Amino acid sequence: MVGLLSLLGCAGERPANLGVHDGQLGTCPDSPNCVSTAEQRDSHRIDPIRGTLAQIRQVLPQMPGARIIREEDDYLYAEFTSRLMGFVDDVEFLEQEAGLVQVRSASRLGHSDLGVNRARIETLRQAVAALP
Repeated sequence: MVGLLSLLGCAGERPANLGVHDGQLGTCPDSPNCVSTAEQRDSHRIDPIRGTLAQIRQVLPQMPGARIIREEDDYLYAEFTSRLMGFVDDVEFLEQEAGLVQVRSASRLGHSDLGVNRARIETLRQAVAALP
């Protein structure tokens, strides 16, 4: 029971700043546990995904710990929960132009994610590129 309670504590609360603001996804905090296409800092910047939101919707269910929370015409929000500790990352996608999807992936808790958010987006990028 204590283990279950400790896992639930790793989820944290869903951030209030999610979504599209002024036509783009949010930037990252100073902590190194976030990547975003809206970022200017090299440490947090990641390139958009070449593909469509429909392709991302197709790939997400195959990724460990993924759960789609909200879908709109040009926006998708998913949570990724780690198996071991139950940490939750918030991942957003915004399709603003044909063939390019903006992305933001951020850990809810902690300071460093050991590169997990960047690696997740790169894995997703490869999976979308491999679709027929």
